[in-house]
Amino acid sequence: MENSRPDVIRIANCSGFYGDKLSAAKEMVEGGPIDVLTGDYLAELTMSILFAKKMKDPSQGYVGTFLKQMQDVLQPCMEKGIKIVSNAGGLNPKGMAEAIEAIANELGIACNVAYINGDNLMPRLKDLNAGGEDFSNIDTGKRLGDTDLRPATANAYLGGWGIKHALDQGADVVIAPRVTDAAVVMGPAAWKFGWERDSFDALAGAIAAGHLIECGTQVCGGNYSFFEEVPSFQNVGYPIAEIEADGSFTLCKHPGTGGLISVGTVTAQLLYEINDPAYKNPDVISHFDTLSIDQVGDDRVRVSGCKGSNPPTSHKVCMNIMGGYRNSMELLLTGLDIEQKAKIFTDELFRLVGGKDKFDDVSIDLIRTDKQNAMRNEEAFASLRISVKSSNAKLAGRVFSAKIIELALANYPGFSGRSAPGAGGPFVIHWPALVDSRHIQETVHMDGNSDVILPTSQFAHEEIDAQKLPVNISAIADENMTEIAFGRVFGTRSGDKGGAANVGIWAKTDAAYSWLYHNLDEAKLKELMPDMVPFEIKRFDLPNIRAVNFMIYGILGEGVAANDRIDGQAKTMGEYLRSRTLKLPAAII
Repeated sequence: MENSRPDVIRIANCSGFYGDKLSAAKEMVEGGPIDVLTGDYLAELTMSILFAKKMKDPSQGYVGTFLKQMQDVLQPCMEKGIKIVSNAGGLNPKGMAEAIEAIANELGIACNVAYINGDNLMPRLKDLNAGGEDFSNIDTGKRLGDTDLRPATANAYLGGWGIKHALDQGADVVIAPRVTDAAVVMGPAAWKFGWERDSFDALAGAIAAGHLIECGTQVCGGNYSFFEEVPSFQNVGYPIAEIEADGSFTLCKHPGTGGLISVGTVTAQLLYEINDPAYKNPDVISHFDTLSIDQVGDDRVRVSGCKGSNPPTSHKVCMNIMGGYRNSMELLLTGLDIEQKAKIFTDELFRLVGGKDKFDDVSIDLIRTDKQNAMRNEEAFASLRISVKSSNAKLAGRVFSAKIIELALANYPGFSGRSAPGAGGPFVIHWPALVDSRHIQETVHMDGNSDVILPTSQFAHEEIDAQKLPVNISAIADENMTEIAFGRVFGTRSGDKGGAANVGIWAKTDAAYSWLYHNLDEAKLKELMPDMVPFEIKRFDLPNIRAVNFMIYGILGEGVAANDRIDGQAKTMGEYLRSRTLKLPAAII
């Protein structure tokens, strides 16, 4: 590996999602020394997108944009000895591998391409169910067999040992299917240092590194609450994890790039889309409440001390289910009598279509963004969002849209739509479940050979409990209270977790964390965010990084692709919380 230091492996990320910056791969290869180029392309929503592509063309099902990146970087990567590891194989890793081999042939370069499969459970669902696997929904507890839903895709989240094995066998490029986001980092680190299956602390550190860099520029100042600290948002850099033999690592980026890597940006990303601090992967449980985060230089943050324990005995499964058809329309209501205008419209609309019970689901949301005595026309607007779902494509499509159009000149004054009525379309239900790991085996394919890799849980290892003991956080006196926006003191990061959402919150000082720890419980969060009252909320503590994480269950319904929220991925929820005002002790401000 060119420019490789023997004591670290430099693993770079060039993609945080399907649709990220195409030129990032080339920039990471040309911007400075790296040993491994990775990219994460597979959000839960992406799997449903790839499924739709594969239905139209069975040769598809992988991330096509990744091939464009490979045309740019495959040759320089081979020349510099840079390994490439990606989950862009999606639902068709074999097809992706063959496409990369074709690119290598066109370029006239030697390239060993490996691909992994074994994540696809669709051909085995019936037998697995008969064997006792009920695929209960992790979010709701509902058994799949108790519904009339039939999955279109069912993919287990594989770990990183197949990737390590491929690299051990001399692979230059490893194409993975649905692996965990952090697996594309853990696999190369385990390969570099020869870690064993029970090197749990080292593996836990690499999992933390993978979690931190998998969203690309987000750990480098992108989407950061205290954005005024970021020197420049021009050409924000992508992250590099310099991983050491014990699993500790330093995050950095290429010189000359924008953004910021600080204790704050790393803390924010660590809290992104997690549940409890015991971050579960098929290879290890990484205990985020044991690690330390330290600034060790400009745009250099070291993460160390992460403890690991035995992996779970089950694998998470991402199922996507065709849920029927949906349509929505957003109307503008202006000025006076907003609620009355909304009522006369919705009453007449649903009378025309035969009643709300004609649909499987109806969502009516009146969003009061209007201002009293507004100084601009646009500031007098409120929005009425009406969404419907039905197994009847015609009812949710043309019928629903046509009846809205019929009312354009026959209902409330100032009728105006924010967008034209559409024909609607199918929607996908996300169904997260678990399957016993004894049913999982992945296969690594390269040079005509196929090697089976079993999950770590299927080997006998000593049970390790790495959870840190609770700490004693002293309370501060609530004297000299000052009213202030929550976000002037605390940072947040939020996102989707299936049908749930998480809101991670951190403090910059011990005093501020003391208030957070002792005062912001589930009830207080609902007080600050009144629209969260109907939902179950649970708090998890990470005192080592002055943070708490809240899980809000059920708020995203049946997942990103099926819910009717404007922000279906809960990305704005943290900033909503930061905008709320409350009284805080002057000593922590």
